[in-house]
Amino acid sequence: MINAVQTIISAISDTGIFAIAAAIAVFVGIGAGIGMGIATGKAVDAIARQPEAEGKIRTTLLLGLAFAETTAIYGLFIAIMLVIKVL
Repeated sequence: MINAVQTIISAISDTGIFAIAAAIAVFVGIGAGIGMGIATGKAVDAIARQPEAEGKIRTTLLLGLAFAETTAIYGLFIAIMLVIKVL
């Protein structure tokens, strides 16, 4: 019985943990996508309320979107590294 449990634990730790970690890393992309959508919506609302501040709002929005996209790319990179078991 103990040997069977140890075999299951070793099998899970070999492949399952990497798969779970890669799935969690992919969720970073989902979070970044939701955040970018919310930020874009708020920027459009701000421009609609104050059209004269469009330049500043757009600049700040693009900078924030670049950071969010970078986070998503890092998550994808980590997921790929976990799948090919580099980490």
